[in-house]
Amino acid sequence: MTIDRIVFLFAGLAILISLGLSQVHSIHWLWFTAFVGANLAQASLTGFCPLAIIVKRLGARSGAAFG
Repeated sequence: MTIDRIVFLFAGLAILISLGLSQVHSIHWLWFTAFVGANLAQASLTGFCPLAIIVKRLGARSGAAFG
C-alpha cells in the first residue's frame, strides 16, 4: 500500500469509529471526528501530514499526494 492509501484508510476508520462511539458512548467523540477532518483539510492545503511522515519512516512507498 502507498502512503496515500494508508493515510486515507486510517482517517476513514478513525471517523467511522468516532461516529459510532458518539452514538453509543458520548457525543464528545465528535470532537475527534472534527479533528480528523480539520487535519485532512490542513494536509490538503499545506502538504504536511504527521501520519504520512510516520508511515514513510516505517517504510511505505510514496504515492501521488505524499511524496
